Amino acid sequence: METKIAFTPFETIDADALVLIAFEQTAQSHSWIAELVDTGEFAGKLLDSVILHHPNGIAAKRLVAVGGGKADRFTPTEMRQVAGAMVRLLKGKKMRKIAIVLSEAFQYPEYVAAAVGGAILGEWEPDLHKSKKEASGIDEFTVVCPGGVTELADSFTRGQVIAVAQNFARDLGNEPPNILTPTVLARRAAQMAAETGLGCDILDQDRMRQLGMGALLGVAQGSAEPPHLIVLTYTPPVPAGGVHLALVGKAVTFDTGGISIKPSEKMELMKFDMCGGAAVLGAMQAIASLKPSIAVTAYIPTVENMPGGKAQRPGDIVTSLSGKTIEILNTDAEGRLIMADAITYAKRQGATHLIDASTLTGAIVVALGTVNSGVFSNHELFQSRLLDSARMQGEKMWPMPMDDDYKESLKTVYADLPNIGSRGGGSITAAKFLEAFAEETPWIHLDIAGTAWIDEAKPYMAKGPTGVALRTFVHLAQNWE
Repeated sequence: METKIAFTPFETIDADALVLIAFEQTAQSHSWIAELVDTGEFAGKLLDSVILHHPNGIAAKRLVAVGGGKADRFTPTEMRQVAGAMVRLLKGKKMRKIAIVLSEAFQYPEYVAAAVGGAILGEWEPDLHKSKKEASGIDEFTVVCPGGVTELADSFTRGQVIAVAQNFARDLGNEPPNILTPTVLARRAAQMAAETGLGCDILDQDRMRQLGMGALLGVAQGSAEPPHLIVLTYTPPVPAGGVHLALVGKAVTFDTGGISIKPSEKMELMKFDMCGGAAVLGAMQAIASLKPSIAVTAYIPTVENMPGGKAQRPGDIVTSLSGKTIEILNTDAEGRLIMADAITYAKRQGATHLIDASTLTGAIVVALGTVNSGVFSNHELFQSRLLDSARMQGEKMWPMPMDDDYKESLKTVYADLPNIGSRGGGSITAAKFLEAFAEETPWIHLDIAGTAWIDEAKPYMAKGPTGVALRTFVHLAQNWE
């Protein structure tokens, strides 16, 4: 789908459908929308829509009114949803050229970026491996800002870049585990790095063994697929403030649970256990193009967790890269093991701030459902900055407690740490485990187990991986002060 921005009067736009946004309980600027409101056919509720064919006085073949909800609550998040919903609705009606009009009240950078971004996200489908796909969809999508300033074109480009990167992350998350193995993920990361100018280093099993990454290697030893640690580096033209942000993403390309095997029901969803790593890879693709002023390095440990004859067992003790020993009480608590070594490695490579994204615990889904990602941190100011970026990008996140009392269940007489704590507060004890490796470095852990994919399509987004946290990462890096 080609995307464009136009500053001409909307009446002159040649399109199969021209979309106008209307709001609840407000005077409508277009008489035909007002008539539909009067008859009760349209009320302006968020994502409601109605189509008028062969309208007079405009070049487009159809006018589409879409509800924006309450005008005073119409944020860039609603703009993103409206654009995505219109793409999904209208491509199903075989319309090839779509345009959406932003009134003067919404001709601001974040709204423009959200409009084009929502359209690109809305077009994505999870049907890559179907032999017979749906119709190819929309050829052209235009954001129309009548009389707008040309500087908005920069925001339009930013919205494009981030949405394309988010779809790249969704493509990775959508791949089946027989196709996207740790080796293939490393190869795709290296290819993306070469195309975007990022530095790239892929640590193989031998290098990790030499370094002493016993926690990561212990998870991988049950699989025939070798593990990798993907390291992608962005260096700004003029580095600012000595800040080096590390993004660490869990990428278990398939998680059976190992010897502590999961129930068979819905185990196929464990192809999504690499969505944290996918979000980090997508963020790096966008960062390479948008060029923030701070250094950013990605660390993506990627393994397959299988119950093979060489798999680690409950009761095993492994030595992590940090030197801390870990007693394995449950082999299905594998994500925190690979993340522990990646976090330690990031610190050794000079990271001043750490953020990790992991589909880490089922406990976070019990706590927050599928609406919010859980946020855990050892640094209040850093956490506040991340939450500000998340709000700006419409990614819902909720701060969780990190009292030291929760460490009480992370004790064992046999090693420095067990890899699980008590059943209660499971997402918090998992975060406290990771905190033991972040130590004093400002650190944030995002548990995205409830938000990394959706089981049912939304009006503005297809079923499958979401790319959650990517927009927050990019916004934080771009707006670091």
